[in-house]
Amino acid sequence: MSAAATTALPAATPTVTPEPRASRAPLWLILPAVMLFVGIVLVPLAMTVLLSFHDWGQYKGIEPVLILKNWQEIATDPYYAEMFGRTLRIALITTLVTALLGAPEAYILNRMSGRWRGLFLLLILGPLLISVVARTLGWALLFGGSNGLANKLLMSLGVISSPLPFLFTETGVVIALVHVMMPFMVLSVWAALQRLDPQVEHAAMSLGAGPVTIIRRIVLPQIMPGVLSGAIIVFSLSASAFATPAIIGGRRLKVAATLAYDEFLNTLNWPLGAAVAVLLLAGLVLIVVGANALVERRYAEVFR
Repeated sequence: MSAAATTALPAATPTVTPEPRASRAPLWLILPAVMLFVGIVLVPLAMTVLLSFHDWGQYKGIEPVLILKNWQEIATDPYYAEMFGRTLRIALITTLVTALLGAPEAYILNRMSGRWRGLFLLLILGPLLISVVARTLGWALLFGGSNGLANKLLMSLGVISSPLPFLFTETGVVIALVHVMMPFMVLSVWAALQRLDPQVEHAAMSLGAGPVTIIRRIVLPQIMPGVLSGAIIVFSLSASAFATPAIIGGRRLKVAATLAYDEFLNTLNWPLGAAVAVLLLAGLVLIVVGANALVERRYAEVFR
């Protein structure tokens, strides 16, 4: 018998095919969450967008016809431009003030020892456990005209001669919103500070750099992603806030959220209120997505 005939052929390796059920398991696991998201977010949003194109009359109510009447009214009436401009202005000022106060606060918090850091972190996060309505009502009780507790105390001490204007003013709304939004900015900056190596600051000090130079050249560039991320959160929450502008601003100082509320529940013009709400949502999505893209592009190495 030849050598070729006696040589044994190698056994074929069996191929293992993945089970169909195992490959589809992740899809079945995320299906409940997808269905919940579609049911409570996408479907109501689609219905709101469709409602914004319907007609409405004082005596005929809502007519399910597709027209651009509500959008034309928003685009041509300067009243709505004023409302959206005020909303944007309040959100921008709130974001700026929160960043200017929250970034140093987070830096000081990061430099504290463990015991004091925990105490002050509790004081910063504590207001999140209290309702926004309760916190806003507290500001109204303190500075609510001549009957406000703080105004009464300041007038009795002779510090002021007349009550400080707080209610129904943009300043009052901004102060209350800054108080509500401050924890979000502090947490964002504090998270960015956790990536900061303290040895870099010590090295800069050993080379003769002063505190201002260290903060400007070392600390600030590294915490800017946290500041910008916090600014995106604060801006989106401030622009869509309802309870604080409704309580402090009242009916004299409307923003987009309170305007949509009034159209829905006071005038019962649901299509116009839906158009205001959709426009506010679309504007916020465009601003937030654009700002987030710029932040990730500018600080790509941080988000890797």
